[in-house]
Amino acid sequence: MGQLELTGVAKRFGAKQVLTDLSMHVPAGSIYGFVGANGAGKTTTMRLILGLDTLDAGTIRLAGDTRTPIGYLPDVPEYYGYMTPREYLTLCGQVAGLRGGELRTRCGELLQTVDLPDDRRRIHGFSRGMKQRLGIAQALLGHPALLICDEPTSALDPEGRSEFLTLLASLRGETTVLFSTHILSDVERIADHVGILAQGHLQVEGNLAQLKTRFAQPRILVRFATAAAAQAAQPVLGGRVVDATVTLAASADVTMSTVLAKLAATQADPVAITRQATSLEDIYMAVTK
Repeated sequence: MGQLELTGVAKRFGAKQVLTDLSMHVPAGSIYGFVGANGAGKTTTMRLILGLDTLDAGTIRLAGDTRTPIGYLPDVPEYYGYMTPREYLTLCGQVAGLRGGELRTRCGELLQTVDLPDDRRRIHGFSRGMKQRLGIAQALLGHPALLICDEPTSALDPEGRSEFLTLLASLRGETTVLFSTHILSDVERIADHVGILAQGHLQVEGNLAQLKTRFAQPRILVRFATAAAAQAAQPVLGGRVVDATVTLAASADVTMSTVLAKLAATQADPVAITRQATSLEDIYMAVTK
């Protein structure tokens, strides 16, 4: 069952056609990675879903009725820096129609969920990662069926990204999550479904594991101590050289045993030999080139 369905969506800004015949299906309960280069139209798509921009053509349907709550975390959330996290969530909850004990309990639950202090510390002293986690807490106040996050990790340091992705992953099965990004490793880490946007429409979408099978391009990587050693071994091994690594497309004729046999015959001395499965980057390059 789909939590969100877009069919034939189009959007133009002046002379620029941003989206053309965009169709996508976000399954209920999934974590959906919406992938595309900067400027591909990801933010425009999310604004259309939220009703912040108007469609030129097409339809957008959400499971449930028009009152189905949607949570939203923009790429750069803004706060009243003089407030504490609880004060800010209380204000947002009141705007959303929550009151009294229900609101107090919900604020406490969410501060615990996102691992933020429930004390007198002010938001202006928070790190970017803490502010992103507060943004998730705000977006979850109304128990949304769909949570939309626009480039949520793009400005975070590695530790902040890891913490934030762990938080998003913890929502699997409870809330449908749609998050846009150009960081492919983030999608591979937590998403179970993916859609790749380019040239104004979705080039491919589906279950990530199934897409990796469909676009299977397994490789064998033979790494040497120096680029010169890799260049010397390449005529015997075949494949292509990048820095100090020879990359071979794994197939019936190119297996780990054949590579080892060739290396033994030439007395080449690799540092490591590994088999690399198909990655989301492989799929992205295949459908956008």
